[in-house]
Amino acid sequence: MNLLLGSFTIGLILSLLALGVYISFRIFNFPDMTADGSITLGAAVAAILLVHGVAPIGATLAGAAAGAASGAVTGLLHTRFRINGLLAGILVMTALYSLNLHVMGRSNVPLLSTATLAKEAETVGLAALGGLPTLHCFGWEVSVCDMAMLVFTFMAVVVVCIGLYLFFRTNLGTAMRATGDNQQMIRALGVNTDTMIVIGLALSNGLIALSGALLAQYQGFADVQMGIGMLVWGLASVIIGEALVRSRGLAMTIVGAVMGSILFRLMVAIALRWGLNPNDLKLITAVFVFVALILPGLTAKIHRRKEASAHA
Repeated sequence: MNLLLGSFTIGLILSLLALGVYISFRIFNFPDMTADGSITLGAAVAAILLVHGVAPIGATLAGAAAGAASGAVTGLLHTRFRINGLLAGILVMTALYSLNLHVMGRSNVPLLSTATLAKEAETVGLAALGGLPTLHCFGWEVSVCDMAMLVFTFMAVVVVCIGLYLFFRTNLGTAMRATGDNQQMIRALGVNTDTMIVIGLALSNGLIALSGALLAQYQGFADVQMGIGMLVWGLASVIIGEALVRSRGLAMTIVGAVMGSILFRLMVAIALRWGLNPNDLKLITAVFVFVALILPGLTAKIHRRKEASAHA
């Protein structure tokens, strides 16, 4: 049961990554490769501030702000210097590897003896249950720490999702969505599309870095290698979510990204539980993404064939 709770918690944390990838890839049609670096940057900034005694909330928000700054740099490289979007993301991602090492001072920063949001959530959970270290849930005995972190993460994701939905229904948010749909049209209406792209990439990488900051506090460490392959994770979550909700509506796609992240994490956990070698995790992740990419097309093709056979 604790494995299931942990999978749900990590899935929820990485759903913020999925939402960030959704903004860049789906709303702006921008192939932003910064994600692998910005998620580590968020974790690194949060971890080093926590070690130096900064309050967990402040450290977490600072990590998100650092990620937003990295996304803005990618946007500026693309809009001001006319560098190809894919290449701009790769340049920033590469630079962030060295920057993350400078921020942390070493390749790994442990947080086991440091005050974090995970420990604060555990303290609140223990206080709410009168100090009981475990509780019974559907016949299973689960740790209060794991349950408290799951509840906290769920609440944080709900707040972010509602905030995103409301933001994208404002004039600025609508202009950003229109920029991704048709830049020529929105430019003709007097909107500066370059500014929209910079703000959008900043928002995207801010969410991704926020995910990294929370992940580091949940795992108890920040590592310079933790961002490798995370962009693929985010893309897989978005694709799986779209297949689940089968809707292009704003609210449903946001919910779908969260659902896709949780489901993807559960699939990975099941694979590990069945004896998958951890060294093959990235390979299995790539296979999952491949299946998620081709499955909608195969499903549509089969559906068309059935319709053709019915009309024949």
